[in-house]
Amino acid sequence: MATDLTASRTAARLDAAPIQRRTMRLLFGTQIIGGIGVTIGISVGALLAARIAGTAVAGVAQSAGVVGAALLAVPVTRIMARHGRRPGLVLAYVVGAVGGVLVVLAAATRSVPLLFLGMLLFGGGTAANLQARYTAVDLAEPARRGRQLSLIVWATTIGAVAAPNFAALADRVTTGWGLPPLAGPFAFSATAFVLAAVVLLGLLRPDPLLTARRLAAADAASPPTTGPDGGGPAAAVPSDGAAATPGPAAGSPAGGGDGPAAVPVGVRAPRGAGMRAAWSVVREQPAARLGIAAVAVGHLVMVAVMAMTPVRLGESHADADVLRLVGIVLSLHIAGMYAFSPVVGWLTDRLGRRAVILGGVGLLLAACAVAGTAGHHTPRLSVGLVLLGLGWSGTMVAGSTLLSESVSAEVRPSVQGFSDMIMGLAGASAAVLSGFVMQAAGYPVLTLLAAVATVPLVALALRPVPTGAPGEED
Repeated sequence: MATDLTASRTAARLDAAPIQRRTMRLLFGTQIIGGIGVTIGISVGALLAARIAGTAVAGVAQSAGVVGAALLAVPVTRIMARHGRRPGLVLAYVVGAVGGVLVVLAAATRSVPLLFLGMLLFGGGTAANLQARYTAVDLAEPARRGRQLSLIVWATTIGAVAAPNFAALADRVTTGWGLPPLAGPFAFSATAFVLAAVVLLGLLRPDPLLTARRLAAADAASPPTTGPDGGGPAAAVPSDGAAATPGPAAGSPAGGGDGPAAVPVGVRAPRGAGMRAAWSVVREQPAARLGIAAVAVGHLVMVAVMAMTPVRLGESHADADVLRLVGIVLSLHIAGMYAFSPVVGWLTDRLGRRAVILGGVGLLLAACAVAGTAGHHTPRLSVGLVLLGLGWSGTMVAGSTLLSESVSAEVRPSVQGFSDMIMGLAGASAAVLSGFVMQAAGYPVLTLLAAVATVPLVALALRPVPTGAPGEED
Protein backbone atom coordinates (compact mmCIF):
# COMPACT_ATOMS: atom_id res chain seq x y z
CA MET A 1 0.00 0.00 0.00
CA ALA A 2 2.80 2.37 0.92
CA THR A 3 4.54 1.56 -2.36
CA ASP A 4 1.37 2.32 -4.33
CA LEU A 5 0.92 5.69 -2.58
CA THR A 6 4.53 6.67 -3.17
CA ALA A 7 4.29 5.67 -6.84
CA SER A 8 1.07 7.68 -7.20
CA ARG A 9 2.71 10.75 -5.67
CA THR A 10 5.77 10.44 -7.92
CA ALA A 11 3.62 10.04 -11.04
CA ALA A 12 1.49 13.03 -10.07
CA ARG A 13 4.55 15.26 -9.62
CA LEU A 14 5.96 14.17 -12.98
CA ASP A 15 2.62 14.95 -14.65
CA ALA A 16 2.39 18.37 -12.98
CA ALA A 17 5.36 19.86 -14.89
CA PRO A 18 3.82 19.63 -18.39
CA ILE A 19 0.47 20.77 -16.99
CA GLN A 20 2.17 23.86 -15.56
CA ARG A 21 3.92 24.63 -18.85
CA ARG A 22 0.67 24.28 -20.79
CA THR A 23 -1.20 26.40 -18.25
CA MET A 24 1.43 29.14 -18.46
CA ARG A 25 1.22 29.26 -22.27
CA LEU A 26 -2.56 29.42 -22.19
CA LEU A 27 -2.69 32.10 -19.50
CA PHE A 28 -0.08 34.12 -21.37
CA GLY A 29 -2.30 34.22 -24.46
CA THR A 30 -5.55 35.00 -22.67
CA GLN A 31 -3.88 37.73 -20.61
CA ILE A 32 -2.97 39.49 -23.85
CA ILE A 33 -6.58 39.33 -25.00
CA GLY A 34 -7.99 40.28 -21.61
CA GLY A 35 -5.45 43.07 -21.23
CA ILE A 36 -6.68 44.64 -24.45
CA GLY A 37 -10.26 44.41 -23.25
CA VAL A 38 -9.64 45.94 -19.83
CA THR A 39 -7.29 48.71 -20.90
CA ILE A 40 -9.09 49.96 -23.97
CA GLY A 41 -12.17 50.55 -21.82
CA ILE A 42 -10.32 52.07 -18.86
CA SER A 43 -8.49 54.49 -21.13
CA VAL A 44 -11.72 56.30 -22.04
CA GLY A 45 -13.95 55.40 -19.09
CA ALA A 46 -13.30 58.59 -17.10
CA LEU A 47 -13.77 60.78 -20.18
CA LEU A 48 -17.06 59.09 -21.08
CA ALA A 49 -18.33 59.40 -17.50
CA ALA A 50 -17.28 63.06 -17.33
CA ARG A 51 -19.24 63.87 -20.48
CA ILE A 52 -22.36 62.07 -19.31
CA ALA A 53 -22.37 62.97 -15.62
CA GLY A 54 -19.65 65.58 -14.89
CA THR A 55 -16.07 65.58 -13.61
CA ALA A 56 -16.83 64.88 -9.94
CA VAL A 57 -18.97 61.88 -10.85
CA ALA A 58 -16.32 60.64 -13.30
CA GLY A 59 -14.26 59.27 -10.42
CA VAL A 60 -17.32 57.52 -8.98
CA ALA A 61 -18.16 55.92 -12.33
CA GLN A 62 -14.56 54.84 -12.81
CA SER A 63 -14.58 53.34 -9.33
CA ALA A 64 -17.64 51.28 -10.19
CA GLY A 65 -15.43 49.04 -12.33
CA VAL A 66 -13.02 48.62 -9.42
CA VAL A 67 -15.89 47.84 -7.05
CA GLY A 68 -17.24 45.35 -9.57
CA ALA A 69 -13.90 43.54 -9.70
CA ALA A 70 -13.79 43.47 -5.90
CA LEU A 71 -17.32 42.17 -5.45
CA LEU A 72 -16.95 39.59 -8.22
CA ALA A 73 -13.90 38.19 -6.44
CA VAL A 74 -16.28 36.66 -3.88
CA PRO A 75 -18.44 34.47 -6.18
CA VAL A 76 -15.58 33.82 -8.60
CA THR A 77 -13.25 32.47 -5.94
CA ARG A 78 -16.07 30.53 -4.30
CA ILE A 79 -16.62 28.78 -7.62
CA MET A 80 -12.88 28.19 -7.93
CA ALA A 81 -12.72 26.74 -4.42
CA ARG A 82 -15.39 24.16 -5.28
CA HIS A 83 -14.80 23.49 -8.98
CA GLY A 84 -11.37 24.81 -9.98
CA ARG A 85 -9.91 27.83 -11.77
CA ARG A 86 -11.49 27.36 -15.21
CA PRO A 87 -15.19 28.03 -14.46
CA GLY A 88 -14.32 30.99 -12.25
CA LEU A 89 -12.18 32.68 -14.91
CA VAL A 90 -14.80 32.06 -17.62
CA LEU A 91 -17.57 33.53 -15.47
CA ALA A 92 -15.54 36.67 -14.75
CA TYR A 93 -14.84 37.33 -18.43
CA VAL A 94 -18.48 36.77 -19.42
CA VAL A 95 -19.67 39.23 -16.78
CA GLY A 96 -17.10 41.75 -18.05
CA ALA A 97 -18.42 41.36 -21.60
CA VAL A 98 -22.00 42.02 -20.45
CA GLY A 99 -20.75 45.14 -18.68
CA GLY A 100 -19.09 46.42 -21.85
CA VAL A 101 -22.35 46.06 -23.77
CA LEU A 102 -24.24 47.94 -21.06
CA VAL A 103 -21.75 50.83 -21.15
CA VAL A 104 -22.31 51.14 -24.91
CA LEU A 105 -26.07 51.29 -24.30
CA ALA A 106 -25.53 53.88 -21.54
CA ALA A 107 -23.53 56.09 -23.91
CA ALA A 108 -26.26 55.80 -26.53
CA THR A 109 -29.04 56.73 -24.08
CA ARG A 110 -26.96 59.01 -21.82
CA SER A 111 -28.24 56.98 -18.87
CA VAL A 112 -26.15 57.49 -15.74
CA PRO A 113 -27.64 54.49 -13.82
CA LEU A 114 -26.98 52.20 -16.79
CA LEU A 115 -23.44 53.57 -17.02
CA PHE A 116 -22.79 52.70 -13.37
CA LEU A 117 -24.24 49.21 -13.79
CA GLY A 118 -22.20 48.62 -16.93
CA MET A 119 -18.98 49.80 -15.30
CA LEU A 120 -19.72 47.63 -12.27
CA LEU A 121 -20.03 44.50 -14.43
CA PHE A 122 -17.12 45.59 -16.63
CA GLY A 123 -14.95 44.92 -13.59
CA GLY A 124 -15.33 41.23 -14.40
CA GLY A 125 -12.54 41.55 -16.94
CA THR A 126 -10.24 42.96 -14.28
CA ALA A 127 -11.25 40.22 -11.84
CA ALA A 128 -10.34 37.56 -14.40
CA ASN A 129 -6.98 39.13 -15.20
CA LEU A 130 -6.13 39.39 -11.51
CA GLN A 131 -7.10 35.81 -10.71
CA ALA A 132 -5.02 34.54 -13.63
CA ARG A 133 -1.84 35.57 -11.80
CA TYR A 134 -2.75 33.25 -8.94
CA THR A 135 -3.55 30.44 -11.36
CA ALA A 136 0.05 30.65 -12.55
CA VAL A 137 1.47 29.66 -9.14
CA ASP A 138 -0.83 26.74 -8.29
CA LEU A 139 1.72 24.26 -9.67
CA ALA A 140 4.84 26.46 -9.69
CA GLU A 141 8.02 25.33 -7.97
CA PRO A 142 8.64 27.35 -4.77
CA ALA A 143 11.88 28.88 -6.08
CA ARG A 144 10.13 30.13 -9.25
CA ARG A 145 6.81 31.38 -7.91
CA GLY A 146 7.69 35.05 -8.20
CA ARG A 147 8.95 34.71 -11.76
CA GLN A 148 6.02 32.64 -13.01
CA LEU A 149 3.45 34.94 -11.44
CA SER A 150 5.26 37.94 -12.90
CA LEU A 151 5.29 36.41 -16.40
CA ILE A 152 1.49 36.33 -16.40
CA VAL A 153 1.41 39.92 -15.14
CA TRP A 154 3.86 40.82 -17.89
CA ALA A 155 1.76 39.15 -20.60
CA THR A 156 -0.82 41.87 -20.14
CA THR A 157 1.77 44.33 -21.45
CA ILE A 158 1.50 43.19 -25.04
CA GLY A 159 -2.15 44.06 -25.32
CA ALA A 160 -2.47 46.69 -22.63
CA VAL A 161 0.29 49.02 -23.80
CA ALA A 162 -1.11 49.19 -27.31
CA ALA A 163 -4.79 49.25 -26.29
CA PRO A 164 -5.07 52.95 -25.31
CA ASN A 165 -3.69 53.95 -28.70
CA PHE A 166 -6.39 51.84 -30.37
CA ALA A 167 -9.08 53.74 -28.47
CA ALA A 168 -9.17 56.60 -30.96
CA LEU A 169 -9.27 54.17 -33.91
CA ALA A 170 -12.06 52.13 -32.29
CA ASP A 171 -13.97 55.31 -31.60
CA ARG A 172 -13.70 56.51 -35.20
CA VAL A 173 -14.69 53.12 -36.64
CA THR A 174 -17.71 52.60 -34.40
CA THR A 175 -18.89 56.20 -34.78
CA GLY A 176 -19.30 55.34 -38.44
CA TRP A 177 -21.52 52.44 -37.36
CA GLY A 178 -23.77 54.83 -35.47
CA LEU A 179 -22.36 54.42 -31.95
CA PRO A 180 -21.94 57.61 -29.87
CA PRO A 181 -18.47 59.06 -29.19
CA LEU A 182 -16.31 57.11 -26.70
CA ALA A 183 -18.64 54.08 -26.76
CA GLY A 184 -16.73 52.11 -29.40
CA PRO A 185 -13.80 51.08 -27.17
CA PHE A 186 -16.21 49.30 -24.82
CA ALA A 187 -17.68 47.35 -27.73
CA PHE A 188 -14.17 46.16 -28.57
CA SER A 189 -13.62 45.28 -24.90
CA ALA A 190 -16.73 43.10 -24.79
CA THR A 191 -15.52 41.21 -27.87
CA ALA A 192 -12.10 40.60 -26.32
CA PHE A 193 -13.63 39.28 -23.09
CA VAL A 194 -15.85 36.82 -24.96
CA LEU A 195 -12.85 35.53 -26.92
CA ALA A 196 -10.80 35.01 -23.73
CA ALA A 197 -13.70 33.17 -22.07
CA VAL A 198 -14.13 30.81 -25.04
CA VAL A 199 -10.40 29.98 -25.13
CA LEU A 200 -10.25 29.21 -21.40
CA LEU A 201 -13.46 27.20 -21.47
CA GLY A 202 -12.11 24.93 -24.15
CA LEU A 203 -8.42 24.65 -23.25
CA LEU A 204 -7.76 25.09 -19.51
CA ARG A 205 -7.79 21.34 -18.87
CA PRO A 206 -6.78 19.76 -16.52
CA ASP A 207 -7.42 22.42 -13.94
CA PRO A 208 -4.20 23.57 -12.18
CA LEU A 209 -5.83 24.15 -8.79
CA LEU A 210 -7.43 20.70 -8.71
CA THR A 211 -4.11 19.22 -9.75
CA ALA A 212 -2.36 21.05 -6.90
CA ARG A 213 -4.91 19.67 -4.45
CA ARG A 214 -4.36 16.19 -5.79
CA LEU A 215 -0.64 16.55 -5.14
CA ALA A 216 -1.30 17.87 -1.64
CA ALA A 217 -3.51 14.86 -0.92
CA ALA A 218 -0.83 12.49 -2.19
CA ASP A 219 1.72 14.15 0.10
CA ALA A 220 -0.62 13.96 3.09
CA ALA A 221 -1.46 10.31 2.47
CA SER A 222 2.12 9.10 1.92
CA PRO A 223 3.69 7.16 4.81
CA PRO A 224 6.19 9.04 7.01
CA THR A 225 9.88 8.38 6.59
CA THR A 226 11.16 6.34 9.54
CA GLY A 227 14.58 6.69 11.11
CA PRO A 228 16.99 3.95 12.19
CA ASP A 229 15.09 3.48 15.45
CA GLY A 230 11.83 2.95 13.65
CA GLY A 231 10.44 6.32 14.72
CA GLY A 232 9.56 9.18 12.44
CA PRO A 233 7.47 12.26 12.00
CA ALA A 234 3.73 12.10 12.27
CA ALA A 235 1.66 11.87 9.11
CA ALA A 236 1.18 15.19 7.35
CA VAL A 237 -1.82 17.21 8.41
CA PRO A 238 -3.24 20.09 6.35
CA SER A 239 -2.54 23.53 7.73
CA ASP A 240 -6.19 24.17 8.56
CA GLY A 241 -6.15 21.36 11.08
CA ALA A 242 -8.31 18.94 9.13
CA ALA A 243 -7.41 15.29 9.20
CA ALA A 244 -5.15 14.09 6.44
CA THR A 245 -7.11 12.65 3.54
CA PRO A 246 -6.28 9.83 1.14
CA GLY A 247 -4.82 10.68 -2.22
CA PRO A 248 -5.94 9.49 -5.63
CA ALA A 249 -5.89 5.87 -6.56
CA ALA A 250 -2.60 4.60 -7.85
CA GLY A 251 -2.13 5.15 -11.52
CA SER A 252 -4.79 7.82 -11.84
CA PRO A 253 -3.72 10.76 -13.97
CA ALA A 254 -2.85 13.87 -12.02
CA GLY A 255 -5.51 16.50 -12.41
CA GLY A 256 -7.49 14.53 -14.99
CA GLY A 257 -10.64 16.44 -15.78
CA ASP A 258 -11.68 19.54 -13.99
CA GLY A 259 -15.35 19.37 -13.16
CA PRO A 260 -16.78 18.50 -9.75
CA ALA A 261 -16.53 14.80 -10.46
CA ALA A 262 -12.84 15.17 -11.29
CA VAL A 263 -11.91 16.15 -7.75
CA PRO A 264 -10.27 13.07 -6.23
CA VAL A 265 -11.57 11.46 -3.07
CA GLY A 266 -10.59 13.61 -0.12
CA VAL A 267 -9.51 16.55 -2.29
CA ARG A 268 -12.39 18.96 -1.90
CA ALA A 269 -12.72 22.57 -1.02
CA PRO A 270 -13.35 22.90 2.72
CA ARG A 271 -16.84 23.82 3.83
CA GLY A 272 -17.23 27.46 4.67
CA ALA A 273 -14.28 28.50 2.49
CA GLY A 274 -15.69 32.00 2.17
CA MET A 275 -14.50 35.46 3.12
CA ARG A 276 -14.96 34.86 6.86
CA ALA A 277 -12.85 31.70 6.71
CA ALA A 278 -10.26 33.54 4.61
CA TRP A 279 -10.01 36.29 7.19
CA SER A 280 -9.51 33.70 9.95
CA VAL A 281 -6.57 32.27 8.02
CA VAL A 282 -5.04 35.67 7.23
CA ARG A 283 -5.37 36.80 10.84
CA GLU A 284 -3.05 33.99 11.92
CA GLN A 285 -0.42 34.62 9.23
CA PRO A 286 1.68 37.83 9.44
CA ALA A 287 3.14 37.13 6.00
CA ALA A 288 -0.34 36.87 4.48
CA ARG A 289 -1.35 40.16 6.10
CA LEU A 290 1.69 41.90 4.64
CA GLY A 291 0.98 40.42 1.21
CA ILE A 292 -2.60 41.68 1.25
CA ALA A 293 -1.56 45.12 2.52
CA ALA A 294 1.10 45.47 -0.19
CA VAL A 295 -1.33 44.60 -2.97
CA ALA A 296 -4.11 46.82 -1.60
CA VAL A 297 -2.05 49.93 -0.82
CA GLY A 298 -0.10 49.76 -4.08
CA HIS A 299 -3.36 49.51 -6.00
CA LEU A 300 -4.95 52.35 -4.01
CA VAL A 301 -2.11 54.75 -4.82
CA MET A 302 -1.99 53.72 -8.47
CA VAL A 303 -5.75 54.07 -9.03
CA ALA A 304 -5.99 57.41 -7.23
CA VAL A 305 -3.34 59.04 -9.41
CA MET A 306 -4.02 57.22 -12.69
CA ALA A 307 -7.81 57.67 -12.69
CA MET A 308 -7.60 61.46 -12.75
CA THR A 309 -4.66 61.74 -15.14
CA PRO A 310 -6.90 61.80 -18.27
CA VAL A 311 -8.96 64.55 -16.65
CA ARG A 312 -5.74 66.42 -15.81
CA LEU A 313 -4.67 66.21 -19.45
CA GLY A 314 -8.12 67.37 -20.51
CA GLU A 315 -7.64 70.59 -18.53
CA SER A 316 -4.88 71.81 -20.83
CA HIS A 317 -5.55 70.16 -24.20
CA ALA A 318 -8.32 70.42 -26.76
CA ASP A 319 -10.66 67.52 -27.49
CA ALA A 320 -8.88 66.90 -30.79
CA ASP A 321 -5.63 66.13 -28.95
CA VAL A 322 -6.67 64.74 -25.59
CA LEU A 323 -7.43 61.16 -26.70
CA ARG A 324 -4.08 60.91 -28.45
CA LEU A 325 -2.21 62.24 -25.42
CA VAL A 326 -4.18 60.04 -23.02
CA GLY A 327 -3.24 57.06 -25.17
CA ILE A 328 0.47 57.92 -25.08
CA VAL A 329 0.64 58.72 -21.35
CA LEU A 330 -1.40 55.68 -20.28
CA SER A 331 0.61 53.42 -22.59
CA LEU A 332 3.78 54.55 -20.83
CA HIS A 333 2.12 54.06 -17.46
CA ILE A 334 0.97 50.55 -18.36
CA ALA A 335 4.43 49.74 -19.68
CA GLY A 336 5.73 50.65 -16.23
CA MET A 337 3.11 48.39 -14.65
CA TYR A 338 3.76 45.31 -16.74
CA ALA A 339 6.80 45.50 -19.01
CA PHE A 340 9.38 45.01 -16.25
CA SER A 341 7.36 42.55 -14.18
CA PRO A 342 9.65 39.59 -15.10
CA VAL A 343 12.54 41.56 -13.61
CA VAL A 344 10.40 42.32 -10.56
CA GLY A 345 9.57 38.62 -10.28
CA TRP A 346 13.24 37.67 -10.51
CA LEU A 347 14.10 40.21 -7.82
CA THR A 348 11.25 38.87 -5.68
CA ASP A 349 12.77 35.37 -5.80
CA ARG A 350 16.32 36.67 -5.48
CA LEU A 351 16.09 39.43 -2.86
CA GLY A 352 12.95 38.39 -1.04
CA ARG A 353 9.34 39.51 -1.01
CA ARG A 354 9.69 42.16 1.72
CA ALA A 355 12.60 43.98 0.05
CA VAL A 356 10.72 44.26 -3.25
CA ILE A 357 7.59 45.50 -1.48
CA LEU A 358 9.59 48.30 0.15
CA GLY A 359 11.24 49.12 -3.18
CA GLY A 360 7.79 49.35 -4.76
CA VAL A 361 6.67 51.79 -2.08
CA GLY A 362 9.74 53.95 -2.76
CA LEU A 363 8.83 54.12 -6.45
CA LEU A 364 5.22 55.04 -5.62
CA LEU A 365 6.44 57.94 -3.50
CA ALA A 366 8.75 59.12 -6.29
CA ALA A 367 5.84 58.89 -8.75
CA CYS A 368 3.61 61.06 -6.58
CA ALA A 369 6.37 63.65 -6.24
CA VAL A 370 7.10 63.84 -9.97
CA ALA A 371 3.48 63.77 -11.20
CA GLY A 372 2.29 66.16 -8.52
CA THR A 373 4.86 68.80 -9.44
CA ALA A 374 4.63 68.36 -13.23
CA GLY A 375 2.00 71.03 -13.73
CA HIS A 376 0.78 70.80 -17.33
CA HIS A 377 4.17 69.59 -18.58
CA THR A 378 3.11 66.36 -20.30
CA PRO A 379 6.58 64.72 -20.59
CA ARG A 380 7.21 65.12 -16.85
CA LEU A 381 3.73 63.85 -16.06
CA SER A 382 4.50 60.82 -18.24
CA VAL A 383 7.66 60.09 -16.22
CA GLY A 384 5.58 60.22 -13.04
CA LEU A 385 3.08 57.76 -14.48
CA VAL A 386 5.86 55.36 -15.50
CA LEU A 387 7.23 55.42 -11.94
CA LEU A 388 3.71 54.87 -10.67
CA GLY A 389 3.42 51.73 -12.80
CA LEU A 390 6.79 50.41 -11.63
CA GLY A 391 5.86 50.91 -7.99
CA TRP A 392 2.55 49.11 -8.51
CA SER A 393 4.39 46.22 -10.14
CA GLY A 394 6.69 45.82 -7.13
CA THR A 395 3.90 45.75 -4.57
CA MET A 396 1.62 43.58 -6.73
CA VAL A 397 4.12 40.87 -7.73
CA ALA A 398 5.91 40.57 -4.39
CA GLY A 399 2.70 40.92 -2.35
CA SER A 400 0.80 38.34 -4.42
CA THR A 401 3.68 35.87 -4.27
CA LEU A 402 4.03 36.29 -0.51
CA LEU A 403 0.29 35.81 0.00
CA SER A 404 0.05 32.71 -2.20
CA GLU A 405 2.85 30.83 -0.45
CA SER A 406 1.63 31.76 3.03
CA VAL A 407 -1.54 29.63 2.97
CA SER A 408 -2.42 26.05 2.06
CA ALA A 409 -3.85 24.99 -1.32
CA GLU A 410 -7.20 24.14 0.28
CA VAL A 411 -7.94 27.70 1.36
CA ARG A 412 -5.80 29.52 -1.20
CA PRO A 413 -8.61 30.57 -3.61
CA SER A 414 -10.67 32.05 -0.77
CA VAL A 415 -7.71 33.96 0.66
CA GLN A 416 -6.72 35.20 -2.79
CA GLY A 417 -10.30 36.28 -3.43
CA PHE A 418 -10.32 38.06 -0.07
CA SER A 419 -7.13 39.87 -1.10
CA ASP A 420 -8.58 40.93 -4.45
CA MET A 421 -11.75 42.13 -2.72
CA ILE A 422 -9.72 44.28 -0.30
CA MET A 423 -7.57 45.53 -3.16
CA GLY A 424 -10.63 46.40 -5.22
CA LEU A 425 -12.38 48.21 -2.40
CA ALA A 426 -9.22 50.18 -1.67
CA GLY A 427 -8.90 51.14 -5.32
CA ALA A 428 -12.59 51.97 -5.56
CA SER A 429 -12.38 54.26 -2.53
CA ALA A 430 -9.40 55.99 -4.11
CA ALA A 431 -11.22 56.41 -7.42
CA VAL A 432 -14.34 57.82 -5.75
CA LEU A 433 -12.40 60.30 -3.64
CA SER A 434 -10.02 61.24 -6.43
CA GLY A 435 -12.74 62.96 -8.44
CA PHE A 436 -13.85 65.07 -5.50
CA VAL A 437 -10.27 65.88 -4.44
CA MET A 438 -9.44 66.80 -8.04
CA GLN A 439 -12.39 69.16 -8.26
CA ALA A 440 -11.92 70.70 -4.81
CA ALA A 441 -8.12 70.92 -4.44
CA GLY A 442 -6.49 69.90 -7.70
CA TYR A 443 -4.14 67.19 -8.96
CA PRO A 444 -1.07 68.11 -6.80
CA VAL A 445 -3.04 67.67 -3.57
CA LEU A 446 -4.38 64.36 -4.88
CA THR A 447 -0.84 63.02 -5.40
CA LEU A 448 0.21 64.24 -1.94
CA LEU A 449 -2.66 62.38 -0.26
CA ALA A 450 -1.83 59.25 -2.30
CA ALA A 451 1.76 59.39 -1.00
CA VAL A 452 0.57 59.68 2.61
CA ALA A 453 -1.52 56.51 2.13
CA THR A 454 1.68 54.41 1.90
CA VAL A 455 2.68 55.10 5.54
CA PRO A 456 0.76 52.14 7.10
CA LEU A 457 2.29 49.72 4.58
CA VAL A 458 5.81 50.91 5.35
CA ALA A 459 5.18 50.44 9.07
CA LEU A 460 3.86 46.91 8.51
CA ALA A 461 6.73 45.94 6.20
CA LEU A 462 9.34 47.13 8.70
CA ARG A 463 7.89 45.16 11.61
CA PRO A 464 10.05 42.24 12.79
CA VAL A 465 8.72 38.82 11.81
CA PRO A 466 9.21 35.40 13.42
CA THR A 467 12.17 33.48 12.02
CA GLY A 468 11.07 30.86 9.55
CA ALA A 469 7.61 32.32 8.97
CA PRO A 470 6.14 31.41 5.56
CA GLY A 471 7.47 33.58 2.78
CA GLU A 472 9.85 35.43 5.10
CA GLU A 473 13.07 33.90 3.94
CA ASP A 474 14.41 37.33 3.24
